[in-house]
Amino acid sequence: MVDLTEEERAAITATIKRVALLMDEIGWATPLADLTEAQVRALIEEAVEGFREAMSEIARAQTPEVPF
Repeated sequence: MVDLTEEERAAITATIKRVALLMDEIGWATPLADLTEAQVRALIEEAVEGFREAMSEIARAQTPEVPF
């Protein structure tokens, strides 16, 4: 088990919402084994991009503004 930081947990929560929107398009009743390669790739890409964006937003929010 990975020991996640509070920020990483928040980023995962934000990512879940993005992946859920994609799953709405695919269909929640679709078994994982029935997903096409393109659908699996899209889910992975959405998860990775969502996590990266959320972590970036968190970092910006925690970084003090440079005064010049």
